[in-house]
Amino acid sequence: MAASLLVAWQLKNKHVLIVGGGEVASQRISSILITDAHITVLSPHDGLNPRTKHFIHDHPDRITYHDRPFAGPEELKGMDMVLTALDDVDLSRQICNMCRASRIPVNAADIPDSCDFYFGSQIRDGPLQIMISTNGNGPKMANLVKKKLQNALSGVEGPAISKVGQLRATLKVRAPGVGGELGKRRMQWMTNVCNTWEMEELAQLDDNMMQKLLDEGWEVGRVPTFADLSGGRFTPSSSEDILRSFGPQAVGFAAGIICTLAAIWIRRR
Repeated sequence: MAASLLVAWQLKNKHVLIVGGGEVASQRISSILITDAHITVLSPHDGLNPRTKHFIHDHPDRITYHDRPFAGPEELKGMDMVLTALDDVDLSRQICNMCRASRIPVNAADIPDSCDFYFGSQIRDGPLQIMISTNGNGPKMANLVKKKLQNALSGVEGPAISKVGQLRATLKVRAPGVGGELGKRRMQWMTNVCNTWEMEELAQLDDNMMQKLLDEGWEVGRVPTFADLSGGRFTPSSSEDILRSFGPQAVGFAAGIICTLAAIWIRRR
């Protein structure tokens, strides 16, 4: 099987049809809801999964529900994407053929050879999105890889990316324009900031620090360090960051003190 092209598909205000109402359909609804698309669900009521019912009830402004099975090509009118989540393989394949005739991208659950695209395992942290795909070969393996990647992340990546996005937007206001030498200079300066600052430091950026970074950095063609702008003060964002900032030796020392105090307390009892 040839490799797939992984893309970030913008579905805001697009119309997505989900055929089916079971567990897989609920997973598809969960994935699509966060994209701000308009969702239409086709399924007899007795085939709705509890989670699917919950989504339909809680998002009436985003989800249109029709208590009926798929009726034919007319169901595809105005749709930008179609997802089938059915136990009926033959019907799923028929829907896929109808979609291709109408040039509508389609995904059929558990029928990889009928899919125009796949749903992989995803890691989300604010603006950070990581997708793991096995090209339809092994969804469970994708979940196992996802767990390994999640364990490798510190938890500050999402906030750091958000801050970098804010800094980038502020820089574009100060130095507007698309392309050309100015665009290249902006891109290079932002790259240098990301390479110079640690992820934890980027997550600490606030409005005042961003202005100082632009005044003392962008305007004079340099990248001040976090210590230059903050006076060396660093505020860990969580208890885990606090432990990490002290280092393993300090953590071990603290653990030794706790064990010693516990031993003394036990003897006294």
